[in-house]
Amino acid sequence: MHALLQHIAQFTTLSPPLTEELRQRVQHHCFGKGKLLHAANTTCRRTYWIARGLVRIYFNKDGKIVTDGFAAESQWMTSAYSFMRGLPDPYAIAAIEPTEAYSLSLEDLLHLFDRFHEMERFGRVVMSAQFLEQSERLNSLRFTSPAEKYQHFCAHYRSILPRLPLGMVASYLGITPETLSRVRAKG
Repeated sequence: MHALLQHIAQFTTLSPPLTEELRQRVQHHCFGKGKLLHAANTTCRRTYWIARGLVRIYFNKDGKIVTDGFAAESQWMTSAYSFMRGLPDPYAIAAIEPTEAYSLSLEDLLHLFDRFHEMERFGRVVMSAQFLEQSERLNSLRFTSPAEKYQHFCAHYRSILPRLPLGMVASYLGITPETLSRVRAKG
C-alpha cells in the first residue's frame, strides 16, 4: 500500500484524510501467472494499479487472441469502457507473470474524486496520460510500417520487452509473428 501512496503523491498532495480513505477503500490482490483480473464478457468492476508483475488486456476476435495493452509496475490497468459504463465488454485482463496489485471500484474512485480535490487532480493527470498513450498507439497502428511500429513499441516499452512473449508483442502491434521476426532480424 505504501508504494501506491507514493505513486499518487508524485502527482498530487496526499492529505492525512485522503490517505486514510485510500487505506480503507483500496483492496490488495495477488494473481498467479495466467490468472484473470477481469474475465471477458463481464463488467469490469475495478481499476488495478500494478505494484509488482505484468498484465495484459486482450480480446478474442474470431478465435484469435488480440492483445490490446500491457501494464507493469506503477501502471494502471482496467477495461476502461466496461469500468466507466458498468457494461460487459469483450476484453479480459490476465497476469503474464505473478502479479501483486491494488484496486479501487468505480464507486470508491468517484467517492474519492467528490470528496478530495487532490484525488480528482490525480485522476485527471492519469486519464490524460492514458488518453495520450492511446492516441499515440492508434497513430502508430494506422500510419506506420511494421518496423516503425516495433521501434515505437521498443521506445515506449523497453523496460518490459524482455518479459513479454513475442507473440503478444506481434499481436499488440497488429502484425504476424513472422513479420515481427523479420523486423527484429533487420534490427
